[in-house]
Amino acid sequence: MSLRLRHQFLESPRGRIATLLRRSALTVDEIASALALSHNAVRVQLMAMERDGLVRRQGTRRGPTRPSAVYELTPELDQLLSRAYVPLLTHLVSALAERTTPEEFDRVMREAGRGFGRELVALVPDAPLDERVAAASRVLNAELGALTDVEHGAASLRIQGRGCPLAALTGKHPGVCHAIESVLVELLGDGAAVHECCDRSARPRCCFEIRASA
Repeated sequence: MSLRLRHQFLESPRGRIATLLRRSALTVDEIASALALSHNAVRVQLMAMERDGLVRRQGTRRGPTRPSAVYELTPELDQLLSRAYVPLLTHLVSALAERTTPEEFDRVMREAGRGFGRELVALVPDAPLDERVAAASRVLNAELGALTDVEHGAASLRIQGRGCPLAALTGKHPGVCHAIESVLVELLGDGAAVHECCDRSARPRCCFEIRASA
């Protein structure tokens, strides 16, 4: 989440509730009291946040008349609000690159990509190649925050990005692109040959060409 979007979210009613829940799990009454909101207003926000997978019910707490549901943030929202991942990953990748040869670094990144891809492979159906490529593009968008489309060529398909979710890393470390190439190798499975063709200029853009393999 960018700094601007993060600030906008935290200033919204949902964001104010999320800030409270980052400190501890709370009931509707406790949230309403802390934010000077009506109980109904808090319930409406919590219902929407629960529906969107941002909060969940942890259990109940004894109240003056009856038990009250206790809400907490889901791990997904906690991770989304964190600003540690990109800077820490940037330094980690840089430290790894400094301590290994280019060949070793590339091998490690490809292994990491294959491991990540195996975690996501169930999201791609057993279907013809063009359908698998379309599903893989959706996985990159949903799981990595990419913005990619599938382009159809005469002899190949191409997953073309409109930017790069790992732009802070790819310009200095092409092995990061090879990690994503390996993710796609796992997602697309047998019968697909994947070749990264990313643009690593001032504004990096993802690009992966896929051909049917023998």
